[in-house]
Amino acid sequence: MPDVPNPLPYDVPSDPAKRHSAALTDGPDRAAARGMLKAIGFTDDDLARPIIGVATTWIETMPCNYNQRRLAEHVKAGIRAAGGTPMEFGTISVSDGTTMGTEGMKASLISREVIADSIELCSRGHMFDGLVCLVGCDKTIPGAIIALGRLDIPGVILYNGSIYPGVYKGKRDATIVTIFEAIGAYRAGKMSAEDLYEIESVSCPGAGACGGQYTANTMSMVLEILGLSPAGLNGIPAEHPDKDKAAARCGEIVMDLVRQDVRPKEFVTRRSIENAIACVAATGGSTNAVLHLIAIAHEYGLPPLDIDVFGEIADRTPIVGDMVPGGRYAAADLYEAGGLSLVTRELLKRGLIDGSTPNVDGGTIAGAASAAVETAGQKVVVPIETPLSQTGGLTILHGTLAPDGCVIKLAGHERRYHKGPARVFDTENACYDAVRGQRINKGDVIVIRYEGPVGGPGMQEMLSVTAALSGEGMGEHVALLTDGRFSGGTHGLMIGHVAPEAVMGGPIALVEEGDEIVIDVDRHALDLNVAAEVLAARRARWTPPAPRYTSGVMAKYAAMVSSASKGAVTTGDRLAEQLGRSTR
Repeated sequence: MPDVPNPLPYDVPSDPAKRHSAALTDGPDRAAARGMLKAIGFTDDDLARPIIGVATTWIETMPCNYNQRRLAEHVKAGIRAAGGTPMEFGTISVSDGTTMGTEGMKASLISREVIADSIELCSRGHMFDGLVCLVGCDKTIPGAIIALGRLDIPGVILYNGSIYPGVYKGKRDATIVTIFEAIGAYRAGKMSAEDLYEIESVSCPGAGACGGQYTANTMSMVLEILGLSPAGLNGIPAEHPDKDKAAARCGEIVMDLVRQDVRPKEFVTRRSIENAIACVAATGGSTNAVLHLIAIAHEYGLPPLDIDVFGEIADRTPIVGDMVPGGRYAAADLYEAGGLSLVTRELLKRGLIDGSTPNVDGGTIAGAASAAVETAGQKVVVPIETPLSQTGGLTILHGTLAPDGCVIKLAGHERRYHKGPARVFDTENACYDAVRGQRINKGDVIVIRYEGPVGGPGMQEMLSVTAALSGEGMGEHVALLTDGRFSGGTHGLMIGHVAPEAVMGGPIALVEEGDEIVIDVDRHALDLNVAAEVLAARRARWTPPAPRYTSGVMAKYAAMVSSASKGAVTTGDRLAEQLGRSTR
């Protein structure tokens, strides 16, 4: 029989920081819950402390999140050292890199909602007082941000770090996109199978998320700028020895936040979101940030973030980060150069961001920028007085083909105008087959439709197509537009998120082979040069295709998801219609 303590834990007043977990663990009525937790090693002392959830997205399907089991142990050690009790739990992740070009890629954006839902559900169910989320692959980052916003309990998010670039032919600059482009070169007869195999084998040398300023590293940067990740810790590469210390520090920080009851909505504000947009623009970051930041603003209860805000901010923000895919350097190079604070330092010179926004570490953007230590001779971040481009790496277009807007990536090319005949494909696979068969001509405007949030469903990325075009040497001679998405690794004249999407009757559904399409960046225009009466006749004949999924998670997502122009959220207008009320 165990020794009976005196006083009994039932008689000890609850720790004031146990704002949620006391209802689960404290008092004689909670003896059953306490008994369950004691079965796996928790003690009376453990249960008397604030309980902190440690959410990991570890999975054995990719390198992106592969170091999280180790990092979680260091997070938990930091929580214990600061007076809390950690409880680890897991959620899913879907790899964009391994699923790209397959039906599996449709699961990627859908996973953002599942990740957010599962973190929220576990945290509500087990009444955590605080939360630390470990994230890596693309959708785990916005998924964790959204979950924290819904819960609004003290929390910290740590990016587990970028992969190091691979070494190919003596240069340390190979990434996952190197492989995708090599596939295109091989299919075009410009590369041998042996060279392709060598690139495949060296481009991803260890754990960590994809190495360029693709979606994962773009959203990692967004995390720090929003204030939800401590300054400088996300940028530490996955296999750098300092990453373990960063994890422990996050465990300590979350306990400070819990004691002071400092919540995520104090950090994620309109000001911090606009700062994040500017930093995405200044580094040639992923267009997926548009989708995710609109969703984040919605989930944090902020006024709707109009898609045109991205264009307004990007148009006034120079590119100062020479980052892959539009530039030359990987995320690990940015860390070695001095980190993200070099970028914010340059933007602050011209008042392009608000330096007063706070961070979970107790500092501000301006404070982190002033403390930046720049590596002598670094070339990753250039002075804003001599930028790589006077305007940012993306902007927003509207027009007869995209009444609700679309996103165009500008980093890495100089083309601002293109007019050409439409080449129309109703699936990504059909387009990829045409590219492989070298049936795309210079000057073409490739249209891939019925790949939007509802139509896909899941708005899959088109990296297989865009990389194949680049590998064949066609990337600078064609344009591509879609109601789906592009990978952060995409470069060239590529337009995504065309809204309304085809399956919802958007004008993109009415495009026919050979129609003239005009892309005019300076006018912010995407137009279909077809007479109104012709389009009206086509619309009268048009019927939406049958749903690609009629059951399961894909069908459920398609039934609830909003337009890309509203962040492709599942908690928006369509949910409100089901509940019979307005979202605002």
